[in-house]
Amino acid sequence: MKTTSKLLTLLILSASTAATTAVINKFVKLSASSKNILADAKSLCYKWRFGNIHYTKSGTGKPLLLIHDLTACSNGYEWSSMISLLKEQYTVYTIDLLGCGRSEKPDLTYTNYLYVQMISDFIKSEIGHRTNVIATGGSSALALMACNNSPELFDQIMLINPESLMMCSQIPNNHSKIYKFILDLPILGTLLYHISVSRQSITEEFTRNYYFNPYSIKNSIIDAYYESAHLGDSPKSLYASVKCNYTKCNVTNALKKINNSIYITGGQEMDHINDIIMEYQRYNPAIESSLVSKSKYLPQLENPTSLYQLIQMYFL
Repeated sequence: MKTTSKLLTLLILSASTAATTAVINKFVKLSASSKNILADAKSLCYKWRFGNIHYTKSGTGKPLLLIHDLTACSNGYEWSSMISLLKEQYTVYTIDLLGCGRSEKPDLTYTNYLYVQMISDFIKSEIGHRTNVIATGGSSALALMACNNSPELFDQIMLINPESLMMCSQIPNNHSKIYKFILDLPILGTLLYHISVSRQSITEEFTRNYYFNPYSIKNSIIDAYYESAHLGDSPKSLYASVKCNYTKCNVTNALKKINNSIYITGGQEMDHINDIIMEYQRYNPAIESSLVSKSKYLPQLENPTSLYQLIQMYFL
């Protein structure tokens, strides 16, 4: 009887803990999106085969596709300070990648091939012309691979703070596969995800890694990233895929083959940015580069005017 009583008590406690955690997860999701910062009356929808893709289009001129960084918090808001500067000269497209922002977030494993296909399909379907592309961080390798596969869709390419070639070439191992299994669990995995993308965690990421001057970070930016991380059916699926290296792709062979003009820029205060640029130039000596002063990982948000001047110089 004692054993039965203990098991029953344990079962009740476990069920109560699970129910409480589920309620907490639901509350976090609802509160994060309550400000509705990413709502856009002018938003457009590309009905892709794996899910609807949110994007914006503004301005006139040669097409320019802006691709945000590849994290669970990232979205087209990354370019909010650049659009008004660029739309006088370009038809500017900003896209929320599948699993990001206001695009659909299906429960699947996100891979580099998925995004390479998505970028190419989007250009074919929604732009319809060769386009200049600017990509940030983890999305830089995806843009290069898409260009290598379909060079006729791309014109000039600018990479902002691309990952090192060693980072790009990482692949899932046994440890990462176990971690992904845990993250995919309905209640525990969701709780771990919410801890990882809490408002405090996002603020710390901006303060330590994204901005050179932490005092210039606006609350609206943190709110936008926090909201983005909690929208959709399964926002944690992209987080798990990125964290466990399913979205990485080795671009060294692509760098050797690409004939399109490539320009690399980054924040002047980014650690090892000059070493990373030299890595890329080792495989493609034609790559040009320069740095944006008074900025770090996201110069498009921290110092948009200086980045705009570089864009004008490069995209002649």
